[in-house]
Amino acid sequence: MPPKAKGPILLLITAILWGMAFVAQTTAAQDVQPFTFNASRNLVGALFLTGVIALRKKTGSDRPPRRAGDAGARAASVSDSAGYGMRELVIGGVVCGAVLFAASYLQQAGITSYPEGTAVSGRSGFITALYMVVVALIGTFTGKRPHPLVFVATGVALVGMWLLCVPDGFDNMYVGDVLVFVCAIGYAVHIIVIDRYTHVDGVRLSCVQLLTSAALSLVCMAIFEHPEVSLVVAAAIPILYAGICSDGIAYTFQIIAQQTTDPTVASILMSLESVFAALGGWLVLSEALSPIELLGCALVFAAVIIAQVPDFIENARNKRPDA
Repeated sequence: MPPKAKGPILLLITAILWGMAFVAQTTAAQDVQPFTFNASRNLVGALFLTGVIALRKKTGSDRPPRRAGDAGARAASVSDSAGYGMRELVIGGVVCGAVLFAASYLQQAGITSYPEGTAVSGRSGFITALYMVVVALIGTFTGKRPHPLVFVATGVALVGMWLLCVPDGFDNMYVGDVLVFVCAIGYAVHIIVIDRYTHVDGVRLSCVQLLTSAALSLVCMAIFEHPEVSLVVAAAIPILYAGICSDGIAYTFQIIAQQTTDPTVASILMSLESVFAALGGWLVLSEALSPIELLGCALVFAAVIIAQVPDFIENARNKRPDA
């Protein structure tokens, strides 16, 4: 596989796995509550990655952190920009895991709260995709002057959200819409935080973040929910899919791909999860969006693409020989 193609291919697979995960989350919401579901899926994902790390050790492809006091490792790290320490791994994993915990809870709580008959997978998938617009807007608060197209994207996104969520007024807006939108802000923060730790081994970082999210979910599950083993077993297939495919594989692919892929290309590819969420809801759960909701989805997706255009242009200019 050509090096330049590896990142985009991994991100496309990530988008497919994340999109189909909305189907699993919608199905599991019928049996288990949010903290129980997230604790289960995160534990499955962490166990899966633990096995992957063990396999990588046997094949010699593992990238363990430098050990404190290892002079040889410190010397090597001077010439190896990809080197990282245990402290970076733990701090990065815990911070990413805490953000992931908050965002994934809000998303699952939103999915769980939708009334029966709602096209939950497609609807929540497109609202979640707004995290790409939020990433662009966050630049406003970090000293980066946003391109005018970012504001255009924001306006288009607001219109799309209106058509998707409140075409008949705020009285008909679902609580789930609000929760999923707030979760989109959380996932935007997650992307930004991950970008600070792209030098850390992706598999190990993903494993630590899943363990952190699982631990926080277990504590909240014990305090706020009353899980039943029989119901967890009933939701076993969605939990296994979300744990292995969405958490174990997709989040790891995201971290690995962000190390080598242009941020704009990465954002656009990851936003395709909304399309696969709607497609999965239609194929697996027989969900159907109304024409107005479909128009809203189209505008939200257009906003996501528009928000990436300024960075795309800037990156293209920087790659020119005379730049």
